[in-house]
Order: sequence, then C-alpha cells, then structure tokens
Amino acid sequence: MASCMSSKKVVYMQDAVNQASVRVDAYQGIVIQPKDIISIVVSHKNFELAVAFNLPLQSYLAGSSSAIDYNQRLLGYLVDAEGYIDFPILGRLRVAGLNREQMSRMLKQRLIDDGQLMDPIVNVEFMNFRISVIGEVRAPGVLNLQNDKITILEALARAGDLTIHGRRDNVLVQRQEQNGAINFYHVDLRSVALIHSPVFYLRQNDVVYVSPNNTVAARSRINENRTLGVGASIASLLVNIAILVLR
Repeated sequence: MASCMSSKKVVYMQDAVNQASVRVDAYQGIVIQPKDIISIVVSHKNFELAVAFNLPLQSYLAGSSSAIDYNQRLLGYLVDAEGYIDFPILGRLRVAGLNREQMSRMLKQRLIDDGQLMDPIVNVEFMNFRISVIGEVRAPGVLNLQNDKITILEALARAGDLTIHGRRDNVLVQRQEQNGAINFYHVDLRSVALIHSPVFYLRQNDVVYVSPNNTVAARSRINENRTLGVGASIASLLVNIAILVLR
C-alpha cells in the first residue's frame, strides 16, 4: 500500500488510458510582445533587390584565448514599448500581438502593396525566446531556445526533470501578459488534464517553479528550529556567565 501511494505522487499523467485519443487544442503560436527581439530575413529571386530590407551581419568573437574564431550573426529588431519596430524603407510597423506567421504575411503584403518587391519570401524568428525553470529540478536555470514551440514537459526535461523531492501535483507557471499583468497558473503533472492547460505550451519569459514536497519543507523547519535552539542556548549561557561575574 505504501508503494502504491508513493507512485501516485510521482508518476506523470497516471490517468492516461492506453491507446485513448485526447484532443489537443491547435497550437496558435506565441505572439510578439514589447521587448522581444526578432530577426527578419527577406529573400527574393533578385538578391540585390532584397539586400535593402535585410540588416547587416554582426561579427563577434567566439572561442577560448588559444583558439579565437570570428563568427557572424544576424542583427535583430527590438520591439519597442508600444509594440513597433523600425523597418527599412517601410518605416514604423506595429508587430505586437502577431505570431510569426501573421507577421511574415503582413510584411510580405506590405512589400508587394508598396511596389517594393514582387513575390518576396519573408522569414521571422524570435532571437530572445527564453524560459526559466527553477525549484526542485536537477538543472535549474534559463533555457535559451531556438524553437518557440515548447511544452512544459519538454522544458522540465531540458532542466533535467524534477528531483524526487519536487511536487508533481502543484507546478507553478508565472506568465506576464501583453497588458503587463502577471498571471499565475498551477498545473498537475500527474493528470492528462495538463494538456488542456493554457500553460501546456509555454511562452517567452515564462517562469516554471517546482515547489518542494512536505519532507523537504519539514527538514527546513527542523534546521530553522535547530538554529533558534543554538541561539537560545548561547544567549542563556551568556546570561548565566554574567550573573556569576556580578555575584
């Protein structure tokens, strides 16, 4: 019985039925927000016509002092506080609230409508897509991701999975919304209902926190009590010494 109870605390999606189908909401993609950095690459069959719409490559040093290499990377567009970027020739464009595909279509249409390019190809990527995973995981830290589609289970896997002391039934996700508000979501990794959560797919700058179980919390309280006990003992000793000296 004890073994059965223990497994129910740590097994993921334990209520999943073998070969049962569960409908998942279609992934809508994350939307661009202020302070995002995005790369935009415009391609055209006439390379020279597309050059004006692409930022130059930036050179940077990479490697150790004994083997220094010069690499290149794309410069990105910083989305300002109002949700705009400054794009070559087209000027100031509002991009906040659009996902990558929507922005790509919008920019492509603008280039066509303004008579700049016919049949352009526009690629949009996030350059600062990151997720923080903290708490009772084996490798807490910030995940810098190339792909903007990641589930909470994948993020936890990249952080080395939960330790045995992490609570599977109450994982917290902190998310900052476009209006500036911060929302908190609690999810239970032990239930298939997880896939219907609004934080099953994570967004940029989400923070995933795995809280410790009762055993770790109790151990912390014991250590605090020991510290208080030692302090009280020292104080009592000093008082006794003072009384003896004064006598």
